[in-house]
Order: sequence, then C-alpha cells, then structure tokens
Amino acid sequence: MRFRTAVFEVIDTLRVAISFGLPGVFKAIYASPSIVFSPLALSRISMAGIWVPFGNGGDEGQREDKENLITPHAKGVVLDIGAGHAHAAKYLDRTKVSKYVALEPNTLMHTQLRAKAQEYGFTEADDTLLILSCGAEDAASILSSTNGQVDTIISSLTLCSVPAPDLTIRALANDVLVPGGALLLNEHVRHHRADVVWWQGFWTPIWGKVFDGCCLDRPTFKWVEELVDESGQSIWKEGKTWEPANYDGEEESVFWRRLGRFVKKGERAAN
Repeated sequence: MRFRTAVFEVIDTLRVAISFGLPGVFKAIYASPSIVFSPLALSRISMAGIWVPFGNGGDEGQREDKENLITPHAKGVVLDIGAGHAHAAKYLDRTKVSKYVALEPNTLMHTQLRAKAQEYGFTEADDTLLILSCGAEDAASILSSTNGQVDTIISSLTLCSVPAPDLTIRALANDVLVPGGALLLNEHVRHHRADVVWWQGFWTPIWGKVFDGCCLDRPTFKWVEELVDESGQSIWKEGKTWEPANYDGEEESVFWRRLGRFVKKGERAAN
C-alpha cells in the first residue's frame, strides 16, 4: 500500500471530522464542566456533529450500492441498526415494508432521524416508525419493543462499532431475525491485502476515538458467513457478498467496504 494513501487518506478525514465534532464538545463542557468525566457522552456529542456532513456525504457516495442492496430485498418489519439520520429509509419500498424500526443509541440524532423517516413516509403516528435507543447487542430489548422477530435487518456502517460484534451478530441473526428473513450488510471490513490490514490496525485506535468506536479492521463478513446452528450447520439458506459499485480492482483504501445479503433458513409465518 502506498504510504501517501495510508497516511493522508485518514488524516484528511480525521481533520474534517474533528472540525465538525469539537464545537459541540466545547459547548457541552462550557455548559457543564463535569461532563469531561463522561467520555461516552462526549463521544456521542461529537458524533452528532460529525454525522451531519458525513452521513449525507457517505449516503450520496453509496447510493448505487444501497439501491441494489436495500430496495429489492427489504421487506415487512425492517430493523435498521445504527440508523443515524435514517438514510436507509430513503431506499425502502413502501409497498413491501410495513414498519421501519430505527435503532440509534445516540439520542442526540433522534430529532433528525425522526424528520428524515417522516420525509420518506414513516411516522410514529401511523405506527410505521419505531425509534429505539438501546444498543444492537440488546436483543431482549429489541424483541420486547418490536413484539417479536423482524423480517429484515439492515446494518450499514454499524457492526464496525458495536461491542462484542461476533456475539451481537449471532444474537441478531438467531434471535431477532425471523426464519426466512434477510440480513443486509454494508460494512467497513478487514481488507483482503495484508499491507492494508496493517494500516487499518494502525489507524483504528485513533479512528475509533473520533468516530464513536468504529473499527476499520473487523472481519465482519467472516463472522456472518460462519454462523451455525446447534447442530453445526449454517443458519443461512443463501448468502453472498460483493464489492462496492465503484470497486476498480486495485482499491487500497483503509475504509474498505463490502456488501452482503444473507437469508436465514426457514420460512416466514403466514400472516
């Protein structure tokens, strides 16, 4: 991997992110100095500022990927983990999706999340929108709030930051996703080249501090692909992954993404 790519790609992004995140952090500290002892609160304040430009820019850059991944495959009750500002709702086909469940632990994002979801036709008033503030790892709270399993789970740049990601993936797939349901992924993942993986590992401790725990080097798709049931058999009826639409065959970015669709064995219960 070229040194310039490895260094300046990340530094430039961090510089821009910090410029958007710090004003909110300084304002919060000025209003309540004791908040300096709450790193999680400061991280979420910073991320709320960062995600305004980064969420919109990232969504626009990944539009083709999301149109191919989400629009044809999301059905029924859809759980969007790490929903952010509800960008995924833009790609949902309202003739196939009955409810949008937006899971976003950062409550500072909920105002914009709600507004965006309403813009795309999902509202709490008609029970087509449910906003949850628990983490993706809290399967019990998700199931309690949704009154049962969901038909589709969307994870877009989220499993790179959840705690205990392998266990979280297992709980979401086994417990939260209905038999016959689909897990749709658009994730930062460990690169296929060892030199890029080295740089991902080098930058992740710094990157995670700015981007609310995001890890650039997780083998997310390996964990998904290798999920098995109690008998040791794959839980998936079908599943595949693919490169982003702009993949040119020589991608060196530490922000490597892959997309995937995995369908759980079994059949949806008849309505």
